[in-house]
Amino acid sequence: MIVACLLPNALASLKSIFTQEVYTRISERYGNTASREISEWNELLVDLQADDIDEKLYSVNRFFNRFDFVSDIEHWKVSDYWATPIEFIATGAGDCEDYAIAKYFSLIELGIPESKLRLMYVTALRLKQPHMVLAYYDTPTSVPLVLDNINKRILPANKRRDLAPIYSFNGEGLWAAKAMGNGRKLRGGGSMKMWDDMIARLDEVIEGK
Repeated sequence: MIVACLLPNALASLKSIFTQEVYTRISERYGNTASREISEWNELLVDLQADDIDEKLYSVNRFFNRFDFVSDIEHWKVSDYWATPIEFIATGAGDCEDYAIAKYFSLIELGIPESKLRLMYVTALRLKQPHMVLAYYDTPTSVPLVLDNINKRILPANKRRDLAPIYSFNGEGLWAAKAMGNGRKLRGGGSMKMWDDMIARLDEVIEGK
């Protein structure tokens, strides 16, 4: 799970998901149940638009945490795979990156600035393995709230003693870990193959390729 670069700004793709043409393609590829699940995601995002930040965080975290955790090797037959939110929802399962990425997309769609969100790689100490969570920063210097699929409660990072930070990233930069919170910014934008591959697969469904 090594992130070499950073996320290009490709979140505009989400705007084009919720169309009848896309629902039809999802039904053809994954079945009618999958299409209904994507529709429920859309309804969630519509319903939450006017809600406060706490409700958006809570509801998005709860929506995605109901899906099953399945390793990439079991689910996709490869060692590391970043599923699109459509793939994650349509198959009803994914691993830690898939939970975090789907929440990231959703919260940005709900108007939370990208600058307040970071995908954070940590070590899950009890499991003794790498893990990804989504961190929400109310201010640039605040201790972030952690949205996680292991512990489903949203807690401040300094209350998650079971996690040891490695680094965090978003479309604006990469940060070296400095405790469970802020850290030293390392570099600016760039491209990242895992992210690019995921966006390409998302565009294939949206554009019908």
